[in-house]
Formats: sequence, C-alpha cells, structure tokens
Amino acid sequence: MELNGLRKMRRTDHADQANGDLALASVGDVDPWTAWAYKPRTISLLLIGACFLIWASGALDPESSTSGDVVTSVKRGVWAMIAVFLGYCLLQAPSTILIRPHPAIWRLVHGLAIVYLVALTFLLFQKRDDARQFMKFLHPDLGVELPERSYGADCRFYVPENPTSRFKNVWDTLFDEFVLAHIFGWWGKAILIRNQPLLWVLSVGFELMESGDRRGVIWESKDLRRVTPPLFSLRSGGLKFFFWHLGRNAYSQVKRTLEQFTPAQWDKDEWHPLLGPWRFVQVLSLCIVFLTIELNTFFLKFCLWVPPRNPLIVYRLILWWLIAIPTTREYNSYLQDRKLVKKVGAFCWLSLAICIVELLICIKFGHGLYPKPMPMWLVILWTSVGIGLVIFLIVWSWKSLGRKRR
Repeated sequence: MELNGLRKMRRTDHADQANGDLALASVGDVDPWTAWAYKPRTISLLLIGACFLIWASGALDPESSTSGDVVTSVKRGVWAMIAVFLGYCLLQAPSTILIRPHPAIWRLVHGLAIVYLVALTFLLFQKRDDARQFMKFLHPDLGVELPERSYGADCRFYVPENPTSRFKNVWDTLFDEFVLAHIFGWWGKAILIRNQPLLWVLSVGFELMESGDRRGVIWESKDLRRVTPPLFSLRSGGLKFFFWHLGRNAYSQVKRTLEQFTPAQWDKDEWHPLLGPWRFVQVLSLCIVFLTIELNTFFLKFCLWVPPRNPLIVYRLILWWLIAIPTTREYNSYLQDRKLVKKVGAFCWLSLAICIVELLICIKFGHGLYPKPMPMWLVILWTSVGIGLVIFLIVWSWKSLGRKRR
C-alpha cells in the first residue's frame, strides 16, 4: 500500500516521506474529488468537535442531562475520552509511510492501536473472573461461560433424517466462522506479506501450532479449508484480484477515486530470508509474531468467555489487520534500508507491544484452565525444531564469518 514511486524519496529523506501531505505533493497524484480532504481544517474540526462535546455532555444544561445511573455516566465519559484522543490522533498525530486512501486514516489507526494497548494493559491487572465480568461493558452477551461445541459428532455429508436440510453438515462447515476466518485471513495476509513462500510458512506453522489445542484438532478433522480455492493468486508481479478488471469500462474519474483505496501498484515484497543468518532471524521473528497473534485469538476467546461469533472477535481481527498494514511496510523498509532507517517504526513497536500484552493475558488468565498437559510428541517436536534451528544458525554464522575472514 505504499507508493513505489516514493521509495527513491524514502532513501534520500525518510523523515520527509513520513509526512503524507509532502509525499502527495511530490507525487502530484491527488484525486480531484477528494482533493478537499488534503487542505488543513484543524481549527474548524476542533470547533465542530467542541460543539459535539457540548451537546453530548450537557454542559449548557447540566440539570436536564444529569443521569442517576453512575455506570452509564462513567461509560459515556470513557467513550468520550477515547473519542477526544482519536480526534487528536486524526488531526495532529505524525503521519506514517502510507498515504492512501488518506494519511489521516492511518493516524486514526495509530490512535486505535494505542487505545487497544492501554485497554489490554488495564485488563492484564485484573483478576480472571473480574476481567470476564468487565467484558459485559463491551458487549451485553459476554460474562457467561461458553458451552462446549462438538465438531466431530457427525461427519456425514448426507443427513436424510434432518428436517431442514439433508446437507446440513456441509453447509454448516462451509459457513462456519472458522472457515470464513481462514479464507479472509489468507486474503488479508497476502496483502500484507506479498510473498508466496512466506505465506505458506505462516499457513503450515499455524496448523502445527493449532495442533496443540484439543479443540483445534477436533475441528481440523472435519474442516474443508484444505479444498477451499483461494480468492486470489500471487504472481511474479504481485497480487492481482479477479475483480481488478471490472472497472476497465468505467469512467476514468470514478476509477481514479476507487483506486484511492488501493495501492498504486501491487508489488511483490522481497524479504530475502536466506540473505544471511541475521536476516533469517529477522524474517523468522516476523513469522513468530504473526503466529502468536493468530494463536492469541483462540486463547483470548477461551479465557475471557467470548463466543466465536461475537462481534468483538471480528473487531479485533479487523483492527489487527489495519495495524499490520503499516507495520509490515515499516518492517520491510527497516530490513531493506538499514543504512537510512536506523530503527523500526512506531507501528512495529506498537504491534510487538500489543502482541506481548495479549500473550501475558493468555498466560495469566489461562492458569489452571488446561488440566491436560501438552502431548509429549508435540513437546518433542517443538524442542527438536528449536534445537535444529539453533544448530543451523550456529553453523551458518560460523561459515559466514569464515568467508568474511578470507
């Protein structure tokens, strides 16, 4: 989602490239229909926001707006506090390296990431039962123990005795939330990574990590994900969706407006994991963070009693996807331009911090919830993989040092 034409400018002046308005001015490619959005109107929006605060808080008429419910007042105050912070991020936070559809969108995502990190930190300091009841403030259906779901009770394709549909098992499997999540997950990660071998590493690695969860093993025995055709194809030039050509005959202006919500070019990212031992560790670290975030989804919903179809899970996944878009751009820039980019970007730092806090919540709240230990074969497998990686990296580093000395 980064304009390829800006890469030369990033090499010469990475700080200026972070400013979305300057980047757009240098490219000169602004949609005429949305050009008004790039003019500064911070004071006007501040006054509009103040009017909304006056209306929502009842500042001019405190007697009629006072509510006897303390919980409602506190909830409204917290949401207003978050809205004010996000409004500040939208207008005044530093821009990222992404400029489409608008730099302000990614400033808002940056603010959402900070709010999510702060909320997770608050949740981490609570007791498990209190945290579960606290989730009721986010959704009224939460705070109730999850019923056990069985995926392997009936694996027949044809169920003649079912009154609603004789292929009920097939339809339930095709439209299961986990199947849809994996399909859209593949699509989302393809946009982020843009590298087919790395995508396969993430897919196989997730299946291996998921095998340690008993519920995941049961579901894997019945799912149809392995035969589900992907919605996209990764080619040498990058990603090319089948609906990309639908706008060929549309008006050029409408097409340009729609393209504002897409990258300027679907290029293929080059991660070069075999460039050297240290680059291999860096790319491997990216894969580990991706897999940890995906695995946290299962443990968070189990520890906090969040049903799979609850909208909070969807909101979290969408937020993570939005955060991951600039994160992968920043991390790839950090790997490719180490001489100019001395440190990882703000989104990389935020993503790693959120991943760590989520993992700490899973560890703390999951204590005592898993009476059965991990299967011995799985422990041996991961121990062998870890030892093999360490030996491989030591030998590779030793050979690399020997070549440099020559």
